[in-house]
Amino acid sequence: MTAADATIEAVATTDRLLIAVDFDGTLSPLVDEPMSARMTPGARVVLGDLVTLPRTVVALVSGRSLGHLREIAEHTDDSLIWLAGSHGVQFWVPGVGVESATDDDADLALRDQLQDEVSRRAAGTTGVWIEPKEYGFGVHTRTADAETARAVREIADELVAAEAPGWRRRTGHDILEFSFRHEGKDSAVAHLRERVGATAVLFAGDDVTDEDALRSLGPGDLGIRVGGGETAATLRVDDIDAFVTVLEDIARLRRAHTD
Repeated sequence: MTAADATIEAVATTDRLLIAVDFDGTLSPLVDEPMSARMTPGARVVLGDLVTLPRTVVALVSGRSLGHLREIAEHTDDSLIWLAGSHGVQFWVPGVGVESATDDDADLALRDQLQDEVSRRAAGTTGVWIEPKEYGFGVHTRTADAETARAVREIADELVAAEAPGWRRRTGHDILEFSFRHEGKDSAVAHLRERVGATAVLFAGDDVTDEDALRSLGPGDLGIRVGGGETAATLRVDDIDAFVTVLEDIARLRRAHTD
């Protein structure tokens, strides 16, 4: 048995397992139109299998706003899958529904002002989408040329530096994001771990923002990086299909352990 196999088996046979997974690039291929993202068929099947196993909790942890995450995940009101949206500011709990933080009216007003101003200044550019978010905004440049992407990012950086210097700035695959909330995927995983009483956590992601959660994992947990890039993960897999194979192994081992 390899070290990776031993780690997978240890997590799969823990008493209460939390499987927390990023969405874009981890369960769904990256796409030019962000709201068209959907899980691969294999990912959907294995998550549906895992969520039915005893003492096993499945959660999607995303930078997407909760409403957008529910849409792209095709998440229904009777789902058993937990959600953490907006990098862990918003939660959807099975049997309960939405749990969101309360925010100051001044923060919300500044959010609206900056969303509108960046959208106005970026109007007419090709390949750029300004995404309104619950706690800020995102600048998507996946289909923009390099010069356009750089120019729009500079506009957003200069505006936020002048008007909201305390906001959190994040980068990812062809996105620059700003938020007046400072929670991250590390705090999302910590919150979920406590809420469900997990004795071990499997977290997987593919991007820079996922590293917050990967670095926060403990010795008994398993972090998985999907694709390239520097990482604190214990295990790296090449792509979504390879990650699905790991989840299938987890499901098989856990079913045998909990039967």
